[in-house]
Amino acid sequence: MIDSHCHLADKAFAGDLAAVLLRAEEHGVHSAVTIADSLQEARRCMEIADEYEQVFCTVGVHPHNAKDWQPDDGKQLRMLALSSPKVRAVGEIGLDYHYDHSPRDTQRAVFREQLTLAAALSLPAVVHCREAIQDLKEILTAFPAVPFVIHCCTEVWEDVAPLVEQGAYLGFTAIATYPKSEDIRRTIRECPMDRVLIETDAPYLAPAPHRGGRNEPAYVREVAKLIAEVKSLSLAEVDAITTKNTIAFYRL
Repeated sequence: MIDSHCHLADKAFAGDLAAVLLRAEEHGVHSAVTIADSLQEARRCMEIADEYEQVFCTVGVHPHNAKDWQPDDGKQLRMLALSSPKVRAVGEIGLDYHYDHSPRDTQRAVFREQLTLAAALSLPAVVHCREAIQDLKEILTAFPAVPFVIHCCTEVWEDVAPLVEQGAYLGFTAIATYPKSEDIRRTIRECPMDRVLIETDAPYLAPAPHRGGRNEPAYVREVAKLIAEVKSLSLAEVDAITTKNTIAFYRL
């Protein structure tokens, strides 16, 4: 089993990262991809990936941080991506119109620039979308050569179905385990299994049994269990399929 999206560089793991990764292995989670939200975090993600054989990483600037984008940031991300084989994608990038921590025009410009980088480097993109699906789809159609995953997918099926038909993956988190998340569970039911990834987004979004506490890669099993229930599959089947999908997407 692979946690396809977590934030191991977050300060929440500063004191016990080795124990967290050991606990993940004990729960059958043999690998993880740690995701960057900024240039500074990208560097830390790379350090973690270099230290732990089972960890891979991404480089990218989150839409919340798009307001801080500097003219040479694209060049710096490119240099980071080329400096380590552990870098497997550009991300977390995208649009967030819920919080609007960065101006929307800036978010769109930075998103396009990072998709351009992903295309140039032949890397997939890890995409964040919150209340911005129409603008997101419009931008993504201009980059048909860039494989991408909609991370922490909370969209209704009708909004993401065209993207899946074009080859997108959908990453599901433990939000799907929450009682009021029937729309997400419906999207899971409709999504073909060969387009499904499982993730924690740790330390955020702990699953229902641990809600309110720190999330961690070991808990990606709870997401897999939920998908198994929704899709009428065994846990072993969900594990095998999503592991295969993650390996294919990130080229692990």
